[in-house]
Amino acid sequence: MSTVSALPQRKITLLTLQAKKDRGEPITMLTAYDFPTARALDRAGVDSILVGDSLGMVVLGYDTTIPVTMEDMLHHARAVSRGAKIAHLIGDMPFMSYQTSVEDAVRNAGRFLKDGGMNAVKLEGGREIVPAVRAIVAAGIPVVGHIGLTPQKVNQLGGFRTQGKSAAAARTLIEDAHALQDAGCHLLVLEAIPDRLAALITQRLAIPTIGIGAGAACGGQVLVTHDLLGMTDGFTPKFVKRYANLGEEIARGVGAYVEDVSSGRFPEAIHAQPLDEDVFRALTRESDFRIAR
Repeated sequence: MSTVSALPQRKITLLTLQAKKDRGEPITMLTAYDFPTARALDRAGVDSILVGDSLGMVVLGYDTTIPVTMEDMLHHARAVSRGAKIAHLIGDMPFMSYQTSVEDAVRNAGRFLKDGGMNAVKLEGGREIVPAVRAIVAAGIPVVGHIGLTPQKVNQLGGFRTQGKSAAAARTLIEDAHALQDAGCHLLVLEAIPDRLAALITQRLAIPTIGIGAGAACGGQVLVTHDLLGMTDGFTPKFVKRYANLGEEIARGVGAYVEDVSSGRFPEAIHAQPLDEDVFRALTRESDFRIAR
């Protein structure tokens, strides 16, 4: 039996997601960086697709998300928007695209909708980004917040570490969550924070929370698609559940191809395009005539 659900009839919007929150239904979110992946996620019925700046590490081979540019993000956002027509699409604003000024924040957020085909943008940070969030929302652009482990601040945080473990740090995250909701965010990502803290934040907010390494009490969950499909090497975060091992399958398939080509088993006659016999004879005669001259 197929596990692919029937596609919804209508585009999923921020109102759709809020309605799921109000009904107590979990929201599903995954990352995508290209057309075929976006199309597959859309077919599978994922509620929201995040074009994350994680593409810097997952697709472009950087050690962090910091080198990712607006042009990188827009390039991948356009591909995703061509592939997914139902899911709510969120573009991740890269490092220094919104921190320099409110004007830059609004301008770059607008590019995600005008040039990237996104439905919303995501910003990392707490109360310090509230002015940017307010201005972006005022411009008519939906905003997703992101607190806890914020990868763009990895150097300041001292690495990819769980956040909010002390009472003071937990209170800061709760205050940040309320500030972002009050500023107009329609979703809030909680990354790598203790599950009971995530539950408290989720209970106290009217908007949905989306957890990644934040426990089961969040209003929804997000993972990096490459992680859950087994397409990443090296360290895998504790919060990742692997649903497939496509990396191993790709290596196996490519290895078989290399072996077949090397041994002469590929291509076979069934993989070739035939040439009409009369055309071949005519070409052969022409070749013979040129050689004879």
